[in-house]
Amino acid sequence: MNAWRNSPRAQAGSSIIEVLVTLIILLVGLLGLAGLMVQGQRSEMESYQRVQALILLQDMAGRINANRAVAFAAPQCYAYTNATNGTPYLGTGSTLVPACATGTALQNLQAVQDMTAWDTTLKGAAETSGGSNVGAMVGARGCVSYAAATELLDSLGAAIVGTGIYTLSVAWQGLGNTFAPVGLKCGQNLYGNEAQRRVVSLTFRIGSINNNN
Repeated sequence: MNAWRNSPRAQAGSSIIEVLVTLIILLVGLLGLAGLMVQGQRSEMESYQRVQALILLQDMAGRINANRAVAFAAPQCYAYTNATNGTPYLGTGSTLVPACATGTALQNLQAVQDMTAWDTTLKGAAETSGGSNVGAMVGARGCVSYAAATELLDSLGAAIVGTGIYTLSVAWQGLGNTFAPVGLKCGQNLYGNEAQRRVVSLTFRIGSINNNN
């Protein structure tokens, strides 16, 4: 019995089993590493898209603040989105033609240019590859709404037009399911699965312009 256990054939059989076990362990480890790499790339892309969306939010906020006269005379020049349903919007799939009918011709032109520029940026025109726009998030859409009910009151209790709260939102499609955004309507039901819709939002109020100065 001892002679059989020490035979070359028995030792060769044990070596093959050890090699197979080692290969299985190695394969399991490589599969886990591959999954980790995929998850890392997905997280990196999600972070990149969120940063891009935040940049676009600040861009439009700056444009509105820079054209304060139009923002006060007619908030609808910039605030084209209905806050209750998130439409209309600019960006992917949008056919909205920006328009503004109040203020001076130069101010109106600036407002239209601001919205047109935001629309093309949301559609990725800032960077192209192979003839396609790739400079924005997946399915990027932008919304701007204005709450007249939040306007400040003057000394007589009358609302000061243009001093209400603006809400900017940018929506895009994520790479995986997380949770459906609550209370943010921009891009709602436009990405198939609401758990894949990502939205960042910014609210701000423009200070009253004193026309006596």
